[in-house]
Amino acid sequence: METKKKVFLILSIIFLIIMILIGIDISSKTTFPGSKGNLKERIMDSDTNE
Repeated sequence: METKKKVFLILSIIFLIIMILIGIDISSKTTFPGSKGNLKERIMDSDTNE
């Protein structure tokens, strides 16, 4: 393998690992909107929208 290909491969692997870690970090700080309970405010808001 040429030196340029090795450098590109190493940099691309490092980039992918960093992107995966950022994605895991962001997803651990947020919650899925459907997992929240039915709040009184949300139920009341949906009644007024109809």
